[in-house]
Amino acid sequence: MDIGETVPAAAGLSERFATLTTAEPRLRIRDAAARLGVSEMELVALGLGRSAVRLDASWGTLIERLGALGPVMALTRGEHAVHEKTGVYENVSIGGPHGLVLGPDIDLRLFLGHWKHGFAVTETAGDMTRRSLQFFDAQGCAVHKVYMTAASDLTRYAALVERYRHAEQAAPAVAAGRPAPAPQPDDRVDVPGFLAAWDALEDTHEFFPMLRKFNLARTQALRLAGPERARPSDNNALRTTLAAAAAAELPIMVFVGNAGCIQIHTGPVKALRATGPWFNVLDPGFNLHLRETAIASSWVVTKPTADGPVTSLELFDRDGGNIALLFGKRKPGQPEDPSWRRLASSLPAIRQ
Repeated sequence: MDIGETVPAAAGLSERFATLTTAEPRLRIRDAAARLGVSEMELVALGLGRSAVRLDASWGTLIERLGALGPVMALTRGEHAVHEKTGVYENVSIGGPHGLVLGPDIDLRLFLGHWKHGFAVTETAGDMTRRSLQFFDAQGCAVHKVYMTAASDLTRYAALVERYRHAEQAAPAVAAGRPAPAPQPDDRVDVPGFLAAWDALEDTHEFFPMLRKFNLARTQALRLAGPERARPSDNNALRTTLAAAAAAELPIMVFVGNAGCIQIHTGPVKALRATGPWFNVLDPGFNLHLRETAIASSWVVTKPTADGPVTSLELFDRDGGNIALLFGKRKPGQPEDPSWRRLASSLPAIRQ
């Protein structure tokens, strides 16, 4: 089935969803969707006319208006990690399909070509009501969510929902996706050219275009780069790094994202807790929930820049999908914090 064709709604989905959530009331909607074999958006759309309002907007225009809502909680997730930041949408700039939010708390990189559908959602559990704006890609996967907090302006939130209410309040069609293309075999890679391009990097933002130029998957590139550029570490590296950063009160940067949005925390981490397969940061204003059991490889990576070398800890699942990236706190024009570099360098190396 090609992109553009639609997946028909499952018969009795509402009843099956109700049965599942009655049996497992704490089951998250993303997990419920996976259990039911549908997209998360299809479950949200079941509430149209009751708990959900379909939105219609140039999403960049809507994002530019989020600052008026005051403090909110921004949530972005990938397959195995959830990143939550509380703050105000400030310093928003939209340029065609790309956008930035560069507030002191909420820091986002937006790829709006992947934002296809939006909803305002009201969830009620006992005396608690949660209001949110939720955005999905063509396949019905969530790319970004914005939750109201006790300090949010609910009058302006209601006005925003009315302003962008879709004329058609029926569930949108869900497009079927294609599997990601397989990377080219190692023996077809121009490895000398690739290594020369790596060593000529002047900005970390040049890394993704370089991978595209040489038609490399990210983990394939790390594997071919050589240990002076990228070395594998054990899969306790996340826990070790966060614990060391917390103990040293070392500010770090934590990136989590998907094709439509990357969300960044910059600052210290303090309250760390393991819960089943999840390792969590539970700080005021920043929560991270990362499924440790999904980490298949961990890499300490060094990239040259005009400001000196920049070191990251990069975590991947068994399919080579990125789970999270960790850096030391820095801004363009500033060299890397030596304390972060020492921490990253201390992580044990392992054989591939």
